[in-house]
Amino acid sequence: ESVLRCAILKQYRQLSYEDLVFTLMDSASCQTFARLTMAWYPKKATLQSCISVISDVTWEQINQRLLRSADKAKQERGEMLRIDSTVTASPIHAPSDSTLLWDSVRVLVRLLKRAEELAAGVATIDYRNHQRLAKKRTRAIRYTRGQDKKAALYRDLIKATQNSLDYVEQANIKLLEVMLFDPMAYALWQAQFNHYKPLILSVIDQTERRVFQGEKVAATEKIVSIFEEHTDIIVKGSRDIQYGHKLNLSTGRSGMILDVVIEEGNPADSERFLPMLERHIEQYGKAPRQMAADGGYASLDNLHEAKALKVKDVVFHKKCGLKVEEMAKSPWVYRKLRNFRAGIEAGISCMKRAYGLGRCTWKGLKHFRAYVWSSVVAHNLALFGRLIST
Repeated sequence: ESVLRCAILKQYRQLSYEDLVFTLMDSASCQTFARLTMAWYPKKATLQSCISVISDVTWEQINQRLLRSADKAKQERGEMLRIDSTVTASPIHAPSDSTLLWDSVRVLVRLLKRAEELAAGVATIDYRNHQRLAKKRTRAIRYTRGQDKKAALYRDLIKATQNSLDYVEQANIKLLEVMLFDPMAYALWQAQFNHYKPLILSVIDQTERRVFQGEKVAATEKIVSIFEEHTDIIVKGSRDIQYGHKLNLSTGRSGMILDVVIEEGNPADSERFLPMLERHIEQYGKAPRQMAADGGYASLDNLHEAKALKVKDVVFHKKCGLKVEEMAKSPWVYRKLRNFRAGIEAGISCMKRAYGLGRCTWKGLKHFRAYVWSSVVAHNLALFGRLIST
């Protein structure tokens, strides 16, 4: 219970682990909330290792229990539903071919230095550190004008990356010979190498295709980070490109987040309308009486399917060729639900500004999902507390 309360406190106040340790030491009210014994404070490593164990499945179940409490308190019955999508960014820098190659060289040099430590006194790991060269070429590519000049710099950068990869391959052979007495240490090193090698090869391949062959690499084939390889390229309308994962959210009349789906890739909103509705029906055991969604979800098939599932009024922000009498029983109901849908924009904005949903700070896809759900639980808990206190 204390671990869960510390995690909620971290997300509610948007604290780093260092700040969370200080807050638990400094604030008696935070100590009481976290159910900690007085004069005992967990360390940063303890908090990080314990909180990171809570999975997204657990957070989702906690949110469902919270929504059931809101249902019993008559604060959120799930009778009105609104849906919209947004993007949560991954913890990566803006990707480019040159920076990805530089990241690759840094990772390979790190593996070589670790190999030296493992083989100390037994074997010699021969290599040249190309990290400085890679950094210079990356900066030069950024400020150089002209494709011919950039291509020459890219050749040097790719050559440095490929040479570093060859050094690690040779180090792997030597470690295999000398590390038989300590297979666990070698297995850990090899697992890291096997993880990064295909990603680095993909980065080299996509750079050669784009720079030297003039090919446009499809978004589904691109690697935008060798550290957060799960990151998707998201383009919403004519807006800027975002790097992270697309979320489909549903909220009710109370403003509480009823459900979140972290998508893979960049599916069209219209394809996710019915799955979101079906998840709501599964959670509450019945269809909502009224429903509103953004214009991207609008289609005649979605309207008819929602009506078949016994949703009385289904309103989209943009008509997209649909008639008002098809969506709602009157123009007044249509305007009411269209205004109701606009409220989810404020909820998403609050989640991004106050609960960290704009950018995930945890690494890995598993922790990305847990981060999103922990933000949802912190938001819903704070909102539910305000609702029952009024």
